[in-house]
Amino acid sequence: MNIKFDPNNDVIKLCMSGMALESSGNIEEAITMFYKAWQEATDDYDRFISAYYLASQQKSITDKLKWMETSLQCALNIDDENVRSAYSTLYLNIAKCYEELCDSANAKRNYELSDSYKGAPFDEGPFYHGTKADLQVGDLLTAGGNSNYKPGLKMNHIYFTANVNGAGLAATLAKGEGRERVYIIEPTGEFENDPNVTDKKFPGNLTRSYRSQEPLRIIGEETEWANLTTTERREWREKLAKNKGEIIN
Repeated sequence: MNIKFDPNNDVIKLCMSGMALESSGNIEEAITMFYKAWQEATDDYDRFISAYYLASQQKSITDKLKWMETSLQCALNIDDENVRSAYSTLYLNIAKCYEELCDSANAKRNYELSDSYKGAPFDEGPFYHGTKADLQVGDLLTAGGNSNYKPGLKMNHIYFTANVNGAGLAATLAKGEGRERVYIIEPTGEFENDPNVTDKKFPGNLTRSYRSQEPLRIIGEETEWANLTTTERREWREKLAKNKGEIIN
């Protein structure tokens, strides 16, 4: 199985609506939205995500534990590189539940499992970088460019992803007048999960977004990805304009 994060997935859209309701204080409506996501889930990927959000809204620690363990089991069933980054977060939340239930043995075991999945990401790609720059195979992409998301901010890292559609979105949002390009790249050094998305809205790094202080070498160009409609482009640019969140640089 090779499932990729898709923001247009109906269950993910329901969960995002639930998160928006939650952040505006409409907790009961948020829970209703998360239950709807669970009921409409058609596979373990959908169930893993919707159960995670249902867990977050439970008042009872026993119920929270039940939903978090359901989320973990669905993620383990998938056993795919697109969800492994969430394992550490899931085990950590389960450990905290056991700790609150005074079950120190299970708490310790789950804390250890959480720790075992931490560290540098193990992802073999292929990797992509979206931009409007006209580049060639062999060129190096380096840190120090201007942020696409915050004017005047010089970036200390160069960003990339294993999700070609995510790279296509980055190309769409990139500054410049050139043609949208998605390059196939290889990191020349160590890289880490992008902290701007990891464990933010979704558990782990489901978009497989990474960053490095070392250059990225262009090894090819990808020409096929999910192009956004005119309406979707406008919506993304509006979201970007409204986003006041701090960038972890």
